[in-house]
Amino acid sequence: MIAKEYTITAPQGLHARPATTLIRLTKSFKSSISLKKADKVVRLNSMLNILSMGIKGGENISILIEGDDEISAADAIDQFFKEQLKDL
Repeated sequence: MIAKEYTITAPQGLHARPATTLIRLTKSFKSSISLKKADKVVRLNSMLNILSMGIKGGENISILIEGDDEISAADAIDQFFKEQLKDL
């Protein structure tokens, strides 16, 4: 299992547009991918799951990845957070 921590830098947090992109990305992998904020963990396979977390700018989240292609998934998710969220 791989666990990665990120700080959401966008002032408006993780809202619908980047969440949609993140869901599409995670669905391209066989690994089980979850989002963790504080003590709450949800699967990264639904917009409702992500938006229910209420992730605001400046908050820390963790992405938990487990499966056969977890290394590839972790690399792709790193790229997502570096590229997609920097301009929001």
